[in-house]
Amino acid sequence: MIQTYLTFITAISLSGIAAFYSVIGLAQIFPGSFWPIVIMGSVLEIAKLVTVSWLYNNWHDTARWMRFYFSIAVVILMLITSMGIFGFLSKAHIETNVVSNDNTVQLRTIEQQETIVKNRLNYLLKKAGDDPSKISRNTDKDIRAAQQELAELNKQKLPLLKEENKLSAEIGPIKYIAELIYGKTDTDVIDKAVRIVILMIIIVFDPLAILLLIAFNQSYRRKETLDTRYDSDIQSYIKVPKKDVFEMK
Repeated sequence: MIQTYLTFITAISLSGIAAFYSVIGLAQIFPGSFWPIVIMGSVLEIAKLVTVSWLYNNWHDTARWMRFYFSIAVVILMLITSMGIFGFLSKAHIETNVVSNDNTVQLRTIEQQETIVKNRLNYLLKKAGDDPSKISRNTDKDIRAAQQELAELNKQKLPLLKEENKLSAEIGPIKYIAELIYGKTDTDVIDKAVRIVILMIIIVFDPLAILLLIAFNQSYRRKETLDTRYDSDIQSYIKVPKKDVFEMK
């Protein structure tokens, strides 16, 4: 009894979460019509669950063409849900990549500026020579300006390095898994690993919710059958005269 309703609660929970991810993902695919897509996606998700439950309970009493259409509709709706989930999770990964890439670009720009300033400073130091007394006022001024510029660049680079370490820690687990599968030579290991993880989530998300809903209907129908038999046996026992019951004993 508890397991039957636990199956139902799990199926509805999975379906609800899948529907949420799917609807948001579809709305992000069509950002120009956010609320119409949300309403349409929500109604389609509810229709899918109702169709699965109704089709299971009325399979033998339904016309063949209706069974065929309902089955195809459920499969297509599952694919739409999976596509929405894929879009939702992919967007989350892309947003992380955008932040990471932006941070990396800023770091590379500062490092290039540092290289230019260091080369200029080395040139000025060679020009000045080993004798400080022979350094001209303009050369000394240029050297101090270059050193000051390097210090400023280091200040700008420090928070970017901290953010880079933070982002590296966040993607660390998936990075290790990706390198384990594809090796360290592949430059797109993280993107490939993320796609595999998303596909694995899709496989066990909406299909599992649908199968759990079918399992609930199956368990509930079996329970009703047993309850009916039990009630029938009780009624038969009540209708037997007491004399016949004692004789049977």
